[in-house]
Amino acid sequence: MKTKKEEEKNKFHKEYGPLKNLGYIAKEMYRYDKTTALVIVMSAICTPVAAYLWTFMSKFVIDVVTRKDTAEKLLFIICITFVIQAVFTMLQSWTWAQWWRYIGARFDLIIKKNVKFMTMPYEYLEDKDAMDCYQKAGNSCNGNNNGVEGMMHLMENSAGDFFVVLTGLCIMGTLSVYVMAALTVIAFVTFLIKNRTNKVCKAKIWDPLSTWWRKDYYLQNTFTDFNFAKDIRMYGLKDYLIKKYREISKERLEASRNNEIRWWICGLFGNILWALASLGLYAWLIWSVIHKNLTIGNFSLYLGSAATFFQFTGSLLDRVSDLLAKSREVDDFRSFMDIGDVHEDEGEKLPAYDDYEFTFENVSFQYPGAEKYALKNLNITIKAGEKLAVVGLNGAGKSTFIKLLLRLYEPTEGRILLNGEDIAKYERKEYYKLFSPVFQDVWMFAFPLKANVSMKDMEDTDDRRAAQCLEDAGMKKAVEELKDGIDTEVLKVVYDDGVDFSGGEKQKIALARALYKNGPVVVLDEPTAALDALAEAKLYEDFNKLIGNRTAVYISHRLSSTRFCDHVAMFVDGEMAEYGTHDELLGAGGAYSEMFTVQAAYYVEGGEAGESENAEEGR
Repeated sequence: MKTKKEEEKNKFHKEYGPLKNLGYIAKEMYRYDKTTALVIVMSAICTPVAAYLWTFMSKFVIDVVTRKDTAEKLLFIICITFVIQAVFTMLQSWTWAQWWRYIGARFDLIIKKNVKFMTMPYEYLEDKDAMDCYQKAGNSCNGNNNGVEGMMHLMENSAGDFFVVLTGLCIMGTLSVYVMAALTVIAFVTFLIKNRTNKVCKAKIWDPLSTWWRKDYYLQNTFTDFNFAKDIRMYGLKDYLIKKYREISKERLEASRNNEIRWWICGLFGNILWALASLGLYAWLIWSVIHKNLTIGNFSLYLGSAATFFQFTGSLLDRVSDLLAKSREVDDFRSFMDIGDVHEDEGEKLPAYDDYEFTFENVSFQYPGAEKYALKNLNITIKAGEKLAVVGLNGAGKSTFIKLLLRLYEPTEGRILLNGEDIAKYERKEYYKLFSPVFQDVWMFAFPLKANVSMKDMEDTDDRRAAQCLEDAGMKKAVEELKDGIDTEVLKVVYDDGVDFSGGEKQKIALARALYKNGPVVVLDEPTAALDALAEAKLYEDFNKLIGNRTAVYISHRLSSTRFCDHVAMFVDGEMAEYGTHDELLGAGGAYSEMFTVQAAYYVEGGEAGESENAEEGR
């Protein structure tokens, strides 16, 4: 019932169970490095020998001394013990030195997680529950003792502890089954208390902090991100940001305080139980010496073995508690990994068409968890070679339309056709090749400039073509001023002498990317937002010539850009309110005409003559 309620609360959360998670991690370990299996076996052999060796030596030495045996026998026992100790110490040291194998296996799983993030359905990146799921998955593999790697170490340590306890059971069973059972029960009660504490802390303290981690990550980046530095200084945001960080820090500190209090109470109960167990054990052994003729050597053996048995029984049960805790973290990791994949290589091969025509048939889209549709009942055709302008206010559905066209989203209802065939039947990676997109938010990668244009490996990049595309996009002068030209490293993440670019330059580089890719369909999602009106007009004119007869879809909030397009689609509240040529929509006197008139009047009043002239020319 709890599992079902948890999954209803968070549709991305699943519980797989400790045994299945053990199998999953063991399989991943063995797949990455088969030597890890040998490490676990060696730990299972060496740990009980190391735990009981000197206890048995003490018994034999006491027996030799009390019986007044020869010194040679005593020396023989000591020498044999040292030889065994030396051999198993070397073997145990070897197992301890194999931690790097577990780290490698964890890094391999981190790579899988990152690949998953880059291939999961795009709309999940805008879903809070999905992002919380990703955050938890990251927490489960961000340290040596967290989640996935923690469970790897548990396998090794638990194997050793298990055989120590098994050996202890055999030893204590020869003394008294009741003593053995009592020690086991006390250790088990201690385990139940710890496990309950761990489960409550995770559910009530750490899981609710998944949102806090995202806030902390955001603020930490904001403090140090160069993109925010000017605004922080010019608008005096330092005190405000520090205040916000202090506010969210209180949540983290309160969580830590509650966690420590719970574990202090848990430890107090455990220490009381161990004190009672020790008192009872001493009483039983003294009674056995007096009434059952227990030898001093066996007294030493049972006393040492009992302490070792209780310690490792508690440790083994703690391992079980840790296993349950780590299993919950592995649940988080696997829950994220089991989110539906987008398999880019599944589907039919895309035919080599001469022309590409796209048709939206009654297409609607609703974001996961949203109450209303972002796009509703859209019917539109983009013909081959057509220039289409998509306009409207923020939230009108323009970007959703583009993401559907690019197949970043799948329609909630309806279908999108390419030359009469549903695009869902084709391989995504082949479909993506049709488009040369330019988005409003342009991000530079810590690669050389030419790789930022080609978006390919260095060895696969055509230097001449990259340079020409940068020149065509208006970056010739800026590139010539760079010391290493197109080989210049971008950003200072990897190289200290890396360079960054202005907002306008970044958008020109994005245009160069689109030219380099040379897809038959060009999509520009407000690519001129960082440019002034005159620069925008010139760029559109130049870019319109560069793309030639290719199909182009322009999203823009500046309606003067619509004069380059064959048709204009006006979106209002998720629906296409108007469709036609620029002149037809102006003459209709509807939402487009009103929006265009308001913008033109604004430009005149604001003194932006260039934009006003463009508006009048478009009219």
